[in-house]
Amino acid sequence: MKKITEEAIRRYETNLFICEKAPSTVSKYIKDVRNFYLVLGDKELEKRDVIFYKQSLEARYAPTSVNAALSSINGFFRFMGWHDVTVKSLKLQKQIFISEEKELSKTEYERLIRAAKDSKNERLYLLMQTICSTGIRVSELEYITVEALGGGIARINCKGKQRRVFLPRRLCDSLKKYAKSRKIKSGPVFVTKNGNPLDRSNIWSDMKRLCKSAGVSEKKVFPHNLRHLFARTYYSLQKDIVRLADVLGHSSVNTTRIYTAEGGAVHRRQIQKLGLLFLEPC
Repeated sequence: MKKITEEAIRRYETNLFICEKAPSTVSKYIKDVRNFYLVLGDKELEKRDVIFYKQSLEARYAPTSVNAALSSINGFFRFMGWHDVTVKSLKLQKQIFISEEKELSKTEYERLIRAAKDSKNERLYLLMQTICSTGIRVSELEYITVEALGGGIARINCKGKQRRVFLPRRLCDSLKKYAKSRKIKSGPVFVTKNGNPLDRSNIWSDMKRLCKSAGVSEKKVFPHNLRHLFARTYYSLQKDIVRLADVLGHSSVNTTRIYTAEGGAVHRRQIQKLGLLFLEPC
């Protein structure tokens, strides 16, 4: 008999913790399982219930979001030994270029930086440049410490992997001055007035406030897009996707390929440069 219970969900959560999943990953998995549990209720679980739920997700969310939810739910089923109720993920067609509606260009990034400076938001001004010049995740900002600025290297521990991130000298100089002006003598540079780590949602909302004055679409303005801009810029200069994967902290080069995808306009120019058209009037 297959019945989901709160006790079973708590055991799954403990198992994820023991497997050393990142806190954000654990939270996401448990949220997805609980969402399914709310729909299913206390009835006995059958595979058709999971298929119906999958179809309801398809009607409301993008395929990538659906697959993320299914991954969480399938993981719970496998943990419980219910392999016969797992469902297949949606098949996704690989895109060779990203939507121009979501691609943040270097010019737009520069306008955001100027807007932050004009609004006297020094923390956001430096924070955006820190992410974009190093390619770190927003969750890794806590590793940009006063101590790291001294050696120009941030030692990051994320998702069970450790890596070193080199910090540009000019960035270190600016962050040292910023930390000194805020009387931050040790630990993370980017903190709240109370000295607590910055919340991702606060950074997101601060960036959104720049959109109007910077003349940049809100669809393009979020912290992770700065990491994407770093990746595309790095790859356009170095053409070394394996090295870039190491810099970004990716375990798979396939993940890195998503970050290096160019916009449709760039792809169109590349096609036109092939020189394979010799059209003349017939």
